[in-house]
Amino acid sequence: MTSPHGRGIADGDLLRDGGQGHGAGAFRILHVSTGNVCRSPITERLNRHALAHRLGDPYIGGLVVESAGTWGHEGAPMEAHAATVLADFGADPDGFLGRELLDEHVIRADLVLTATRDHRAQVISMGHSAGLRTFTLKEFTRLVRAIDPATLPDPEQAGGVVERARALVRAAAALRGWLLAPNEEADEVHDPYGAPITFFRSIGDEINQALDPVVTALTGVPAPA
Repeated sequence: MTSPHGRGIADGDLLRDGGQGHGAGAFRILHVSTGNVCRSPITERLNRHALAHRLGDPYIGGLVVESAGTWGHEGAPMEAHAATVLADFGADPDGFLGRELLDEHVIRADLVLTATRDHRAQVISMGHSAGLRTFTLKEFTRLVRAIDPATLPDPEQAGGVVERARALVRAAAALRGWLLAPNEEADEVHDPYGAPITFFRSIGDEINQALDPVVTALTGVPAPA
């Protein structure tokens, strides 16, 4: 697979795990929305930004973050308001190119985080045993908050970040049937496409708040004060 400039999988990342998926040296996080021009680009780049702050480099420890859309605008830049929101957070919006969600993206992903329950259902319907590793972002956040970090592998050990991430996904999947959302809206991130910048900023804040405990759990490093 050849990845265009600005996507989550770069040449170095392909070399890192020999182009393999699960069980290899990298842990891939795939963010999914509809057009891959608003919500999932914001989530991808905020996630990378947070990982860079916690780990010193977004790819330290083998974490690779990318995104795609169920009706992805292949090759399109992210929406201008989405880029503005990322700049507000100090994250890098440059070089992004949208893409349509393909089977290979799901196959390679170790964790799929979607904007809505409909996106989650679409990913799972693609098969590839995606059910146990696909969650809405807010659903995963809720589950992660219930997991004792002391039960996860030490990220300081060799390969610890990747093993910790895999253990986190397994633990979240085990909790899913026991820790339900209080209502249907609780697991949704609404689409800001076509909305004013104020709504984009509220969605950006929502995504950033949902990502914070996830990044903390993945890395074992709390957010800087």
